[in-house]
Amino acid sequence: MLKSVHHIAIICSDYEKSKAFYIEILGFEILAENYREERNSYKLDLMLNGVYCVELFSFPDPPKRVSQPEASGLRHLAFTVEDIETAIAELAAKNVTCEPLRIDEFTGKRFTFFEDPDGLPIELVEM
Repeated sequence: MLKSVHHIAIICSDYEKSKAFYIEILGFEILAENYREERNSYKLDLMLNGVYCVELFSFPDPPKRVSQPEASGLRHLAFTVEDIETAIAELAAKNVTCEPLRIDEFTGKRFTFFEDPDGLPIELVEM
């Protein structure tokens, strides 16, 4: 029945700040950007390596998302990288702080976490 994940939608508290973070810091590319006047909302479709995968939305005064302590619902986004130490260094050069490097006890893969401008946890997994 299901074939793949189509996209992940993220509601931003500061649209311009999140747009800059996902494009300038993480390297996403804009596929389309639309303003929906009836909702007073932007919708930004983003691609990663040519694949559409993330939508950013702006809405007037969205409530805060609970990330700490961890709550029910979506926990985090995870992306693969070839060299995690290089990725951590590139993020640090852009003033993004990652958690200490860890090793998954089941897969043996190295991983780390950092947060987007709204505190949404993002995981990097070395593959």
